[in-house]
Amino acid sequence: MTATIGTATISVDERRARLAEQHRLLPGRRTDDLTAIADDLVALHSSDPVTVYLSALARMANPSLAAVDRALYGEDRTLFRHHAMRRTLWVASAEVVRLMHAAATRKLYGTEFARTTKLLAAAGVEHPEAWLTAALEHLRADLREHGPGTARELGERVSSLRQPLELAPGKAYGGAQSAHTRVIVLLGFAGEMLRTRPAGTWVNGAYRYVAADSWLPGGLGELDLREAAGELAGRWLSRFGPATTADLQWWMGWTGALTQQALIDCGAVEVSLDDGPAWLAADDQGPPATSEPWVAVLPSLDPTTMGWKQRDWYLPPAAAEAFDRNGNAGPTLWVDGRVVGAWAQTTSGELRTHFFERVSPPRRAELADRLVDLAGWVEPTRFTVRFPGRVQARILAH
Repeated sequence: MTATIGTATISVDERRARLAEQHRLLPGRRTDDLTAIADDLVALHSSDPVTVYLSALARMANPSLAAVDRALYGEDRTLFRHHAMRRTLWVASAEVVRLMHAAATRKLYGTEFARTTKLLAAAGVEHPEAWLTAALEHLRADLREHGPGTARELGERVSSLRQPLELAPGKAYGGAQSAHTRVIVLLGFAGEMLRTRPAGTWVNGAYRYVAADSWLPGGLGELDLREAAGELAGRWLSRFGPATTADLQWWMGWTGALTQQALIDCGAVEVSLDDGPAWLAADDQGPPATSEPWVAVLPSLDPTTMGWKQRDWYLPPAAAEAFDRNGNAGPTLWVDGRVVGAWAQTTSGELRTHFFERVSPPRRAELADRLVDLAGWVEPTRFTVRFPGRVQARILAH
């Protein structure tokens, strides 16, 4: 597969070389600047709290859980967690989290407000819109008075919000939920609240919530949606290009119209792939001057593995088992820009592997060294992958 820019072509090998350079997977590109790591991936997936740490460690010159902790929660914190693209939790720098909020999060508020009022009405609440408006103000006041709190703590302190809601009544996947949890999500979609340090260890997802402007000076701001979308699209293309319109729309979770407008606004440069058009950032510097061999041990949902909707240029057919049935990537093993295997941690802490294709002994040895490093970085922590690939059960059964 190739892409053409005028008379120049971009081969699959060059795409893989760009990936390694742009995503800091080359040994010489590793850094301890965690803001640079996040920005060079646009943002880090945070649906599984483990992903943020392991994605960062894989790209650090001197990997340290404590350093990631300081970037997320320290006095001089530089990374922030927020719902954004595809209603997914992400971790990004202050500048990027504001872009994401304007381009992907803020528009969720109206839809979710309406949905919650319907749930309240079905639960027998009179004047559900007034109830929800008051509930949001109660939560704002509590955060201002008491500071960070978990969902449980907020529910206990603001007892009037503990209205039970029935989700999907009559459905097997339905269940009850306290209204205060939806109020918390809504306040986040409004840009008034952020997630801070979890109640447990770094693998725990029970975050404390805090007023956004008390955690991030100036809060999430009020950027224009179209301007933010254009800027975010340009940033993404500079890290993931060449990429198709479908790749961009999928990654952002946008409508087709917003995707097309963002491509125009960021000045994207059209190129050609064998199966259709694709795009580069306006200021694309071309492929790296040199390429070097590399390997990587990446966690579930790593931004590199999840970065494109159309993945055949780095995901061999056999490696599809590294993903679950919903398209979420489990932990993967990479050699020179291709997924060649998967890995899993046992309850004893052993890191086991499965290879989807033959890998030469020297490259296996390189991967084994990275797995030894990873085991040392996380020891003695044991973690459960929230989005395991289909192959994971077989790995753990051996």
